[in-house]
Amino acid sequence: MTVQRVTLARPLLAVAMVAFSTFYAIAQKAPVPTRVRGTIESVNGDVMDVKSRSGEDVKLRIASDVNVSGITKIALSDIKVGSFVGATTVPGPDGGQNAVEVHVFPESMRGTGEGSRPYDLKPNSSMTNATVAESVVGNDGHTLLVKYKDGEKKVFVADNTPVVTFVPGDKAELKAGAKIVAFMKQLPDGSFETNRVSVGRDGLTPPM
Repeated sequence: MTVQRVTLARPLLAVAMVAFSTFYAIAQKAPVPTRVRGTIESVNGDVMDVKSRSGEDVKLRIASDVNVSGITKIALSDIKVGSFVGATTVPGPDGGQNAVEVHVFPESMRGTGEGSRPYDLKPNSSMTNATVAESVVGNDGHTLLVKYKDGEKKVFVADNTPVVTFVPGDKAELKAGAKIVAFMKQLPDGSFETNRVSVGRDGLTPPM
């Protein structure tokens, strides 16, 4: 009886090990990137080659309905109470949130991505899209209280923090030398396509 149990257990153990190995391989598979930050090297028809900030070469198919936005620099003082903003933040030494960059959405984009979530710009960074409820001016920057539907955050924006806004763009801006942030998805054939691109104006590197 003992021999029979051992005989039956061996196939079951083998199946379990295969299943665990498959699960582990899936878990370890690198996630598909959702955006690329970099400089356009060339555009050929509906395909553009981008050199990412990390040095990788990325080939992107440009969707026929691509939405292009320009990114322009504005002043910190342009952030007003009531502005709907996106703030990339990292934890500060005092436990607060320090802004890496802030982008002010035009009124037509109010509510875009409202909330707070992990972000991939820097280690431990998060992105919070919210409405400015309070703005306190200090000696070296502003402290913003931003509120979104599930909570609120206090964000410190130093005087040297990049502050930008979106302006209408055009597909013609997707040309060699342009600095971009492109949102992308993987197609069934393994290639990548973008339907939303933010382009820095006047040589600006989009900070988000």
